[in-house]
Amino acid sequence: MKKNNAVEALNQILQEDPRYTAEAYHFLREALDFTTKMLNKPKSGGSRHVSGQELLEGIRRYALQEYGVMSKTVLNTWGIFRCEDFWYLTSNLIKKGILGCTPEDSIRDFEHGYDFHEAFRIPFEPARNARRPCKG
Repeated sequence: MKKNNAVEALNQILQEDPRYTAEAYHFLREALDFTTKMLNKPKSGGSRHVSGQELLEGIRRYALQEYGVMSKTVLNTWGIFRCEDFWYLTSNLIKKGILGCTPEDSIRDFEHGYDFHEAFRIPFEPARNARRPCKG
């Protein structure tokens, strides 16, 4: 899709579904590119398809890489609070022809992805069993 058409489509999406910010859609596109590279998918063709589970894992890794401990906060600021939100973002882009899908793609792929606290906060919490330094 041409850049102007993509910008127009995004503006329409933002008017039709104000739950998410433009940044959420840009992040999703970047995370999808990150995921296809992570999975060594070809640049085009049917075998380029990324499943919902693959996308969720790519999103998690990309968010942690880009935003670290702030990942959950950043996503929440954009209106993203759970994995299902990624389905709604993706679905909006599919409806406008920006992304493609297969008949097998559905919200079920995103419903039980991961808990945001576990995915984005726990990696940065101190180890619970860490030994405390001796006081001498």
